[in-house]
Amino acid sequence: MDPSGPSPPRIVNGSVAQNSISFLDEISRRYRGVLNRFFARRTSSLSHESEDLTQQVFARLARRKTGGDIAQTERYLFRTARSVLIDHHRRGGSRQQSSHVSYDEAVHAVEDFSTERVLIAREQVEAVHRCLESLPDHVRMAFVLHRFEDLSYAEIAQRLGVSISSVEKYMMRALREVTEWTKGLM
Repeated sequence: MDPSGPSPPRIVNGSVAQNSISFLDEISRRYRGVLNRFFARRTSSLSHESEDLTQQVFARLARRKTGGDIAQTERYLFRTARSVLIDHHRRGGSRQQSSHVSYDEAVHAVEDFSTERVLIAREQVEAVHRCLESLPDHVRMAFVLHRFEDLSYAEIAQRLGVSISSVEKYMMRALREVTEWTKGLM
C-alpha cells in the first residue's frame, strides 16, 4: 500500500466507516458499476440515465449528516438507490417525461423559407384560389366542405341535398382541376 495515498477505509462490523477520508472513493470503486446496472435494469428507458442516478446516490451519501458509521454499507446504498429511483419516477411522472421528444435537428430543423420558396407557395395558393373560383358552385362547395371543413361525403351529400355518388364525382372533378391548375408550379 502506498503511504502517500489516501488511507484505506475503516471497517466497522464488516462495512466501511463513514468518517474515513477515502470513504466515498472506496464506495464508488466498489459499487458504481453495481449501482449503474441496478438502475439500468429497473427501467429500460433509464439506461442512459443510470450514471446520473448513481451519482445522486453518492451525493446523498456525501450529504449524510449523522456522525456514526454505516453499519451495513451495501444495504444502505441500495435503500438509497431505491429512494432515488422512486424520486426519479415521481419527477418524471409529474413532468410527463415519457411524452417528451428529444430534439433532432435532422427531424425538427426549421424549413428553408427562402424568398423563392415563399413566392412559389404564394403562386400555388393563388392558383388554387383561381381554380376554385372557376368551378361550379356545387363542385366548389363539396371540395371546400371536405378539404377545409373536414366533412365526410355523407355529410356533404346531406348538406347539399345530393347523393354520395354525386359528391364523389364533384370531388374527382375538383381534384382534377386543382391538379391541372397547379401542375406547372410544383
